[in-house]
Amino acid sequence: MAYIDFDPSRPLDIVLLGRVAIDFNPAYSDVVKEEFKPLKDVHYFEKYVGGSPANIAVGVTHHGLKAGFIAKVSDDQFGDFVTEYFEREGIDTSHITRCTGGEKLGLTFTEMLSPSESSILMYRNAIADLQLSVDDVDADYIASAKCILISGTALAESPSREAALKAAMLARQVGTPLIFDIDYRAYNWKNADEISIYYSALAGQADIIMGSREEFDLTERLVKPGMSDEESAAYWQGKHAKIVVIKHGMQGSTAYCDDGEKFSIKPFPVTARKGFGGGDGYGSGFIYGLFQGWDILRCLEFGSAEASMMVRANNCSDALPGPAEVEAFIVEEKAQFGEMVARA
Repeated sequence: MAYIDFDPSRPLDIVLLGRVAIDFNPAYSDVVKEEFKPLKDVHYFEKYVGGSPANIAVGVTHHGLKAGFIAKVSDDQFGDFVTEYFEREGIDTSHITRCTGGEKLGLTFTEMLSPSESSILMYRNAIADLQLSVDDVDADYIASAKCILISGTALAESPSREAALKAAMLARQVGTPLIFDIDYRAYNWKNADEISIYYSALAGQADIIMGSREEFDLTERLVKPGMSDEESAAYWQGKHAKIVVIKHGMQGSTAYCDDGEKFSIKPFPVTARKGFGGGDGYGSGFIYGLFQGWDILRCLEFGSAEASMMVRANNCSDALPGPAEVEAFIVEEKAQFGEMVARA
């Protein structure tokens, strides 16, 4: 069953709106290997494009989809780095514009202490991505895409939050399905009330909502706190959602569909290099599956597999796999751990 209708006449498969950042990860290559250690002891770093929506844009492009991006970046060498990287990847950058007030791209330094313990150190003062304004969002570009994904981080401050809400309203106006990746990050938010206010405003417009249980709790704090997964799905499907995906980390994730069906998946076991980046792979794989017209369980399996591949990788963008790599990974994992490894 096709839960989302993608207009085949539109030239772009997906447009993403949200942050682009720079990741500095401890080097781990044939030349230099920084083993697990505190960040203060790391000498060598590798530089990558980062930011969840940016990574998902790369991920779906590696799967053969045509992506565009709406963002503000810094007017400096790092702004050059990210836009040129997107262009090499085949991502449309016509709606990525430069800041004029000296704002800078966010910098993320990764600490990898063990396969089960990692963290990030963020620099996000006078940040570029949150300078996106309503003037940067136009209906024609959104109408050129089969769907749009908005990252919840874009709602953290003005003028970006108004730009994100405008994009959601235009998506409804021009019939572009909206994916809301809640993508909560504590930085830049002032208090829990504004998180719920803006998250719930966007969630009420979305056709697909993806997030962890904790992210749904933040979204629903001023709406109807304390809901179960089933209650959350029913609530948002009463607004507009057709698919609600709720993640529980190592316990797996479940997709609730508006026809009453639900499908659950367990994560594929791997030895992790870091504790993040999995959500970007999950989103890329799940969205790709929807575009292939797969049943929801297969979409979940593909997304879960890609998530596991990304937590064992040293970065969150370059390492995003193509579909053949994901399929090979699934076969390999099932051969080692059994057919039920990815079935709830």
